[in-house]
Amino acid sequence: MTWQTPVFLFIALGAFAYASFKVKTLYQLMVSHQGKVPEVKEINTRLISSLLTVFGQTAVLQKKWIGILHATIFWGFIIITVGTLEQFVSTLYAPASFEFVGEPVYRGLIFLQDLFTFLVLVAVLLAAYRRFISKPKYLGQSSDANLILLFTGALMVSIFLMNAFHILALDLWFKDSMPFSKAIASLIGVELFSQDAMEVLGVSFKWVHMLIVLGFAMYIPSSKHLHVLAAAPNTFLKPLERGRGMSKMDFEDESIEQFGAAKITDLSWKDSLDYYSCTECGRCDEVCPAYNTDKPLSPKKLIHDLKLNLFKNKQAVLSKKYDEVTPVIDEKVTEDVIWACTSCRACEIACPVFIQHTDKIYDIRRNLVMMESKFPAEAQAVFKNMETNATPWAFSSSDRAKWAEGLDIKTVDEQSDMEVLLWVGCAGSYDDRNKKVLRAFVSLLNKAQIKFAILGEQEQCTGDAARRIGNEYLFQTLAQTNVETLNRHNVKKIVTACPHCFNTLKNEYGDFGGNYDVVHHSQMIAELIELGKITPSQSLGKKVTFHDSCYLGRWNGIYNEPRKMLKSIPDTEFVEIEDANHDKSMCCGAGGGRMWMEETIGKRINFTRTEQALKTNAEVVAASCPFCMTMITDGVKNKNMQESVKVKDIAELVNEATQ
Repeated sequence: MTWQTPVFLFIALGAFAYASFKVKTLYQLMVSHQGKVPEVKEINTRLISSLLTVFGQTAVLQKKWIGILHATIFWGFIIITVGTLEQFVSTLYAPASFEFVGEPVYRGLIFLQDLFTFLVLVAVLLAAYRRFISKPKYLGQSSDANLILLFTGALMVSIFLMNAFHILALDLWFKDSMPFSKAIASLIGVELFSQDAMEVLGVSFKWVHMLIVLGFAMYIPSSKHLHVLAAAPNTFLKPLERGRGMSKMDFEDESIEQFGAAKITDLSWKDSLDYYSCTECGRCDEVCPAYNTDKPLSPKKLIHDLKLNLFKNKQAVLSKKYDEVTPVIDEKVTEDVIWACTSCRACEIACPVFIQHTDKIYDIRRNLVMMESKFPAEAQAVFKNMETNATPWAFSSSDRAKWAEGLDIKTVDEQSDMEVLLWVGCAGSYDDRNKKVLRAFVSLLNKAQIKFAILGEQEQCTGDAARRIGNEYLFQTLAQTNVETLNRHNVKKIVTACPHCFNTLKNEYGDFGGNYDVVHHSQMIAELIELGKITPSQSLGKKVTFHDSCYLGRWNGIYNEPRKMLKSIPDTEFVEIEDANHDKSMCCGAGGGRMWMEETIGKRINFTRTEQALKTNAEVVAASCPFCMTMITDGVKNKNMQESVKVKDIAELVNEATQ
């Protein structure tokens, strides 16, 4: 036994004990959260998905070149760790090595370690260039990230120098399997150092290598690289489908005294796992409409600040003195941050570790609205209108069916053999521009000879805006009433032109006993065209682009149907909004209840989105959502281009082209 064995054993055990203590504390902080977590199902599917995502780096590789850098470092560390483990074992017991696997396998393993040491070093240098030279805005500056890069680069250099001096001093039999280390050894040469000096340097860099690894292990639980431990379980727990609703609150449980998140511990342990998983890569900020129009919301910073709030309250949380935990709304997570969100979920789609940003914002809003009565002044009128008129606008429920005058549309009381219920929605019922959309869609249904009916005055707002703003109680009141009405009429299938109604009816009414086959009008029209029940045959002769609705696209994965419809129209040139379509489409700014709130900070989101659409030089901007229709129309007017650029719903365009 040499002096190295007890020294290394002492240091390694100390490092392990320290890291274990830090991880244990993090776990205790996580499980102390009071919020509920949905039941985890489909274990096998989750395991397969997690393995592909973690080891295949599929989510990271959504951004090609930086994804390749990260994947190279990830795979490199897996390969290099085998060599590190061999160094640890041989330090504890000198004769030990992994040569027992056989010469061909061992040579292959040595080659892969040498190759990936080089590739990781190159990746680190390119990452440093990105961080210190190109400096993308969304990446930000982080001393933590800088230190990690330094650690990683130093580790690779130490491995190369360790190998090089071992080659020079010991003439390793497998040196030809280490081309990069051998090249470095050739550059150093035997002339510069004595045999003893080279042996000492080889051992010294071996210790540098091992100490960096142990230091790295101790540093991880306190750094942003905590995601090394948390990302895999967070990936396992990710939502498996896009179409998922907000969590239901139980207002009948009299033991519940707190609704929403007033303190960090009111959130769930899954939320804390999200904080731990964040890599601070900034992909969420890159696509966030609020962040990119100078609002105070940064999804990345929100998650980081929530983690800091948890750490700030560590002692109170660990001792379960929840009354001493400070509010989640503080100097960092302000009310302006929480109200800036449009709930577009661009951040969540972009996140490589599947953090659920919007759920945290929803829970904080619920507390602000239902427990503290703190919300934007405009929301008060929305709540009052919903309570008295069952619509966000100050219109009478008795006028809900006036949009259909002269169309001979039957209500459910008049048409018992309907194939589908047309859910009109508040915009279709009351907004003059969107009334035209519903009338065009009805025209298509009639041309296809579809038997449909409406609820008429029995229809109420789905409550989407109330729920997203934070008034869960009002939402549930509306939802329960609507479900009772739909079930009373034995409704099986629903079609709607509003993605917000579509999402709520499809993904959230099930919690209240409302289980229906819900389709968006784009899906139904695309199906009718495919079946030959309607045939667009009239040329429009226009250049058309399409704005993806967040609640249709990112929330529910519906992208192809609207495009199929538009491309089916003769003599129509379809063009995508460059770098801002499908999952990368920018929100119009109206989601999350923002439709009814004034936008007083930064640049208006809808103006920015309109500018992106206008760059296509399209003559028509096609929409599939009443909110988007309103916001993009306002954006076009702001540019004084309403005469040359028209904003139309996809149903209107298909109807114009169909005899």
